[in-house]
Amino acid sequence: MNWKLLVFGSVCLLVLGEDAFVQGKRDARTLTFSRTARGHSRRRRDTWTGQTRFTACKTPLSPKDQEILLSHTHETGFHGDDGSSFTLTWVGDGTGVILVLSTLSALSDSFYEGGSTRLYRSDDYGKSFHDISHAINNTFIKKDFGISAGPGNPQQLILTANLPFTETLGGVILTSMDAGVTFRSVQLPFHPAQAIQFHYQDPKYLVVISIDDGLWFSQDFGNSWSEVHEGVHTFTWGSGITLFFSSSPKGTVEAARRGELILRRTQDFGQTFATIAKNIFSFGYIGGFLFTSVMEKLGSPRVIYVSSDQGDHFKKAQLPSATTEQFYSVLDGDEDMIFMHVDNPGDTYFGTIYTSDDRGILYSKSLERHLFGGEGKSDFTNVTSLRGVYLTNKLEEDGRIRSVISFDRGGQWRFLNKPENVDCPENSEKCNLHIHGEHSHFSGITPMLPLSEPTATGLVIAHGSVGDSISAARPDVYVSGDGGYTWWGTLRGPHHYSILDSGGLLVAVEAHRDRQISSIKFSTDEGQCWKTFNFTGHPIFLAGLASEPGTKTMNISIFGYRPDDDDQPMWVAVTIDFEHLLTRECGEQDYVNWLAHTDYDSDPETDGCLLGYKETFRRLKKLSACRNGRGYVVSRQQRPCLCTREDFMCDYGFYRHENSLECLPQPDFLNQTQDICLDGELEDLQTSGYRKIPSDKCEGGFSPLRRNNAFKKNCGKDSSPTSSNLHTEKSPGMLVLIVVCTCVGVIGLVITAALIITSRRINCRQRSPSYRFSALQLQEDDLYVNLESSPNGKTNGFQDQEDSDDDLIE
Repeated sequence: MNWKLLVFGSVCLLVLGEDAFVQGKRDARTLTFSRTARGHSRRRRDTWTGQTRFTACKTPLSPKDQEILLSHTHETGFHGDDGSSFTLTWVGDGTGVILVLSTLSALSDSFYEGGSTRLYRSDDYGKSFHDISHAINNTFIKKDFGISAGPGNPQQLILTANLPFTETLGGVILTSMDAGVTFRSVQLPFHPAQAIQFHYQDPKYLVVISIDDGLWFSQDFGNSWSEVHEGVHTFTWGSGITLFFSSSPKGTVEAARRGELILRRTQDFGQTFATIAKNIFSFGYIGGFLFTSVMEKLGSPRVIYVSSDQGDHFKKAQLPSATTEQFYSVLDGDEDMIFMHVDNPGDTYFGTIYTSDDRGILYSKSLERHLFGGEGKSDFTNVTSLRGVYLTNKLEEDGRIRSVISFDRGGQWRFLNKPENVDCPENSEKCNLHIHGEHSHFSGITPMLPLSEPTATGLVIAHGSVGDSISAARPDVYVSGDGGYTWWGTLRGPHHYSILDSGGLLVAVEAHRDRQISSIKFSTDEGQCWKTFNFTGHPIFLAGLASEPGTKTMNISIFGYRPDDDDQPMWVAVTIDFEHLLTRECGEQDYVNWLAHTDYDSDPETDGCLLGYKETFRRLKKLSACRNGRGYVVSRQQRPCLCTREDFMCDYGFYRHENSLECLPQPDFLNQTQDICLDGELEDLQTSGYRKIPSDKCEGGFSPLRRNNAFKKNCGKDSSPTSSNLHTEKSPGMLVLIVVCTCVGVIGLVITAALIITSRRINCRQRSPSYRFSALQLQEDDLYVNLESSPNGKTNGFQDQEDSDDDLIE
């Protein structure tokens, strides 16, 4: 059954298959496992209905290996624990410490709702757990944001107590400096409305918003707190100790919805503030770029302003504007480039991906008809195991959803190759592999998102289907060892999976919602073949897998539950240590030099050239069954390449024709020379249609014309909305002096501006003061997605807002 977007009257539906699994994010330090209610579910939901045909390679496990693994399998039964969910948090890096918070769902009129029943601790990677509830005086801990772990290796930890805020003046936190061995109780002068956030480098700096919208700071790991601002909506850390936050003007109702928030900055923990933008809807910070969404005039569409200097100066991003029915979304970004999704007008549930220059200002069209559901989920995925690779899904005009991949940071997109060992469906006309992302995970089709890790070079594991488009039938698991160029059908049906030992070991467990499991599969050859190990004689209902973030470990924990002696569900954790099975340390003979992005049919001089250079990795041979170990470091060599058209993306006003590297002028651009307005000055952009991809390191070769000539003349309104608003709050006397000086300056500027505008009025009316974009194509098909909007709430960093921007999503 293929996905299609259907509409019935005014009700939009996305036709899918199964109920949702509850699963935490695999790349996070914190995972949440929940017990699924087990009624009289239809067993056919859990039967194989796939269209693809391939045979998974299985090899038997020898009795000796079975015995070795059994002797290093550790099972913990949490007897008498009736918690409905387990929240697991890894503390530190390489410490082996795990905290597990057991929570229950109480009656809605109880202040213990979502409270903790027990707290467990392990210091051996989950091989044993100890009930440490007494260490926190059996305090009830919040379910949603009860545990916060410090960044990196530090062993700082914060628990937030669940207290009735109507009966107490402030909340209580329990802090630990030794990874949960001991705790110290701290009375707060406020009630937290969210998880307490650590500074990303120094865990002694803490910040949080209270339930009455106060912004609170601590500079001594929570021992003392001070309120530094009122009416705060959301915040995020910037560079160093810079903190950005949006706040509502006093007495303003629904400031976020109306676009009347104030963006402020503090660089001294709230001693002074600078107002850096006004009348914003939302803001976000990623890759050193600060974004704001602004309505420049009352009732006008919103636009994006960008700052690359921590808010000192803003410039208008050259992107299509967005009405209140549309949104922006920052999909990914770093210090070189930003991926921005701009929603298409109307309830289409698709839009266009744009990629920025290295200033975050000039944007080029990268991918049209990019799928982005109404529930705020995007399938856009960064394949972290190989540079420049991104996966996502697009909505075709006939309503089908198809997967595309880019190997050059969005410069070109192509369909995924069909795996060699998988047959196409009989009625398939365009047979490709299609990958399930956030939409499928959110809808319960897959239990896991695509998985890749920087330490496992080229390795990608994902659920998918082969055919004309994504199928809503039960998917299979596919693996790629070269970053997505080629794929292999590896496991039939949905699985939970994990990468261990820097890619030297893969583990997977079948995902069933209506029957118990007792075995785990593992592979030492990147998923080409699998062995099965029966880890228990007492099957469990699977809740999920847990392994230490970073893929360095060789321990995997299987969490689930089974009926206890009193026939009540009992939580069970089974941890398997594979280090004793793969005892041999890898030697030089086990590694091979591998050229990334290689195409064996291409010119040897250019083979492997991507983003301007070749990259050769030292990686483990597939048939080497040995241990990389914790000390393994990815080794690579880089060599520059000559520039070609592949090192350039299309400049503003140009687009890349399908299956071509040539950049052609957009139909609505009459000339290749365009006047643009940046920072209040008119500039003439002279281009032959190409601009270098940010971070591309090619040398010589193809060198297209591209030059900006500034006229040094004003063009309309200054493109920085904050230049007149940036100020630091100081004493009243100083403010009076500033006001007087400002008035004199403004009078002079008005006179000067009037003369310039008069001299340029006729000429400027004939040209657009900023970039123009060709209209996104409107579709007449009655094909839409119906997916619930995610709930609105305070977040650290980007925030979803109803009828406003979604751009500030993490």
